[in-house]
Amino acid sequence: MTSYEDCPICQTDTLALRSYDLPVSNPSWPVMNVADLFSGCGGLSLGIQRAAHHSGYSIDVRLALDSDPIAMNVYNDLFPTANPVCDSIEKVLDGEIGAHLTETETELVLKVGDLDFMLGGPPCQGHSNLNNHSRRDDPRNGLYLRMARAAEVFKPTAIIMENVPTVTYDVQKAVHRTIDCLKSLKYAVGEGVVDLSNLGVPQSRRRHIIIALQKCEVNAQELVDSLQSPICEHVPRTVRWAIEDLEDDEKATVFDSASIPYPINQSRIDWLFDHDRNDLPNKLRPPCHRSDHSYPAMYGRMDWDLPAQTVTTGFNCMGQGRYVHPSRRRVITPHEAARLQTLPDYVNFRSVPTRKHLAKLIGNSVPPLLSFAIGKTVIPLLKNLRSSSNEPRTSNVA
Repeated sequence: MTSYEDCPICQTDTLALRSYDLPVSNPSWPVMNVADLFSGCGGLSLGIQRAAHHSGYSIDVRLALDSDPIAMNVYNDLFPTANPVCDSIEKVLDGEIGAHLTETETELVLKVGDLDFMLGGPPCQGHSNLNNHSRRDDPRNGLYLRMARAAEVFKPTAIIMENVPTVTYDVQKAVHRTIDCLKSLKYAVGEGVVDLSNLGVPQSRRRHIIIALQKCEVNAQELVDSLQSPICEHVPRTVRWAIEDLEDDEKATVFDSASIPYPINQSRIDWLFDHDRNDLPNKLRPPCHRSDHSYPAMYGRMDWDLPAQTVTTGFNCMGQGRYVHPSRRRVITPHEAARLQTLPDYVNFRSVPTRKHLAKLIGNSVPPLLSFAIGKTVIPLLKNLRSSSNEPRTSNVA
């Protein structure tokens, strides 16, 4: 069994994951200005905040944009001084790529000001292999191009974009058009598919990443490629590393309790434990998931000593993936799913009213360890850039 106790990186990440205390910055620290588009519950912002604190900076969220009011409530708890906008991005950034700023965009720029970071993980369901109905040609894929428009509007120094690996297959060529737009704006652009397990995320989770940098003397593509290097010898991390301490921690709250399965699924869970198996035989699966099924992890049980499969919005149901707990006859709880996403315990999901909303927020979140890894490299570059141009900014924000 892998031991993490002697690894400083693993110890630090464990403490960060299990903390119930919101991070606090020093009022004298200089500030990194951030905009988070499609912010959700704040996964990307959390990673940048941690990376900023690592370098002696605080962050000021000049804009957090999402159309889900429940997600914005969770985000506001994390970043009380943020400027939240609960609306669709098409209404807030309503100009066409290459066009002059609209009145709405001009007013927004005046409110937001200069940005060090712009973050964004556009909704990915339109690109997913699980979306058989409209795969590769979904109206939501066009939302990706709003990130290109946002770059034109705000002109941030650094941009981080995250999506599923198959986003590049989109028939609208949104990724390629976005990269072309960024290059026309004089950004150095790097892109590629990154295995997040190398960054310490305890999942088999691959994501397409774009990093765009302006005025920084760095090879953006080399920066993306560097994310493929394991952060320490203990990755990939396991399910045990993330959730073992929660094994018997079920409470009456929705966040800390597992969903109640249909009787047929409870019988399938019982079979896995009675026979000490991790995979359900075909004869016990529904007909659509038998001999020629494409997703063998469905109806499966997790292994303590392996990474989890990719956590999605379906983690409440064993029929949506390998979400049966390793040692308990149930699926994982939302709390356990959040841990597997490396969302710290101080994220206040207990205010989310329904299991459905919890699944949406947690399953769609970006693991903070991704933006933390990028931010640790980029923020020192921005510090050097700011020092050379004499542009210090201070504020007493988080």
